[in-house]
Amino acid sequence: MVQKRWHEHDPLELLASVEECIEGAMQKFGEMGCSKADIQSIGITNQRETTVVWDSTTGEPLYNAIVWPDTRTKTLVRDLKSRDGADTLTELCGLPLSTYPSSVKLLWLIENVDAVRQAYEDGRLAFGTVDSWLIYKLNGGTQAEKPVHVTDSTNASRTMFMNLRTLQYDDKLLGFFGIDRNKVQLPRIVPSSDSECFGSVARGALAGIRIAGCLGDQSSALVGQCGFSPGQAKNTYGTGCFLLYNVGTEPVISKYGLLATVAYDFGGGRKPVYALEGSIAVAGAGVKFLMNNLGFVDKSSEITTLAESVEDNGGVVFVTAFSGLFAPYWIDDAKGTLCPSPFALFCHTSLTSLQSVSPSTHPRVTSPVRHSRRRVTRPKPSSMPWRRTRSTSSNRSLWTVASPTPTFVCRPKPTLQGSPSIVQPCGRPPLSGPPLLPAWLPVSGRN
Repeated sequence: MVQKRWHEHDPLELLASVEECIEGAMQKFGEMGCSKADIQSIGITNQRETTVVWDSTTGEPLYNAIVWPDTRTKTLVRDLKSRDGADTLTELCGLPLSTYPSSVKLLWLIENVDAVRQAYEDGRLAFGTVDSWLIYKLNGGTQAEKPVHVTDSTNASRTMFMNLRTLQYDDKLLGFFGIDRNKVQLPRIVPSSDSECFGSVARGALAGIRIAGCLGDQSSALVGQCGFSPGQAKNTYGTGCFLLYNVGTEPVISKYGLLATVAYDFGGGRKPVYALEGSIAVAGAGVKFLMNNLGFVDKSSEITTLAESVEDNGGVVFVTAFSGLFAPYWIDDAKGTLCPSPFALFCHTSLTSLQSVSPSTHPRVTSPVRHSRRRVTRPKPSSMPWRRTRSTSSNRSLWTVASPTPTFVCRPKPTLQGSPSIVQPCGRPPLSGPPLLPAWLPVSGRN
């Protein structure tokens, strides 16, 4: 059933890769003279909107995981936008209707996959994002004395099922999508940090070790960079590009195309902290397209060498809308397009692909400032608030957070900054060098 340009993962391969990573990490940990006794707990971070469904009676997946940038739900989203109440959803959950959140992926699965639809009708359909699936299986799945089916609020806030203020599933949101809570098992929403809710690893090198934390990947980056105060932000560059901007303990619903999301929720009676998010679907994936689809280079690092060989982009325009356009436009049916100039070389296109990230990022940096009137600045490296302490229960050293840091933004390498002036010109290659590109080249997206 899988079609070209669909983006899926095998849930069992995801689990196997995590278990392999655990075994390899523990082996190296032992080579350093340490043992499992030195580990107090572990945490999980994951792709957020990627959707997994499994049979609650067997614990086995019913279909491949649909990955966050997949766009097969474009027609479904168009129909949903025409329903009464569609314009009120963002105020409740912080997200606009698009192909991005988990809700439309689950709805597509129920409508199009026989095994999923039958499990839904039988009341044995279990749903979750990748964190829920991993926690469920690491705890032993159906073999556990009490199966653990949970998610944290940073991940739940990406489903469009959770009320952003109550941090609980909202009947109005579920009703809009036609999801019957009696027919699907939704993961229990818990704080991002909890010593009990996530259970413990059932087998392998970490058997018996508690899972004490869970954060969606972009939230974990904000926490890892110590963005604990309003006005602090992080911007990370990978497959896509995601800016999270701490807005404090009250959610801010954007008027400028950003997402409102839970940044983290440490529990213990503390209020959850929210963020505005600027999501770009394609950043590093644009470089992979030039490498894998157009054959510009053999290794992604060689794109920089090509880009540095010219003074400017030669008039080339590259719209990397392989998954539509995310924030602030939210145009699901936008198409990736590469428009070279008549004499453009591969190196001009390489430079353009790197430059395209910066103008995509700029409105996502300025929009949160317009909301909060707080300036985004960079921190001093020495101000990171980590300090080493002694555990009260052992002689082990622990790293803990001492205090908030100054505001910061993680910055990309110079070739991603978007200004031709920062590239050291190496002279224009002769026409006998790399081949010319055609005057116009449509881009269809991933293989």
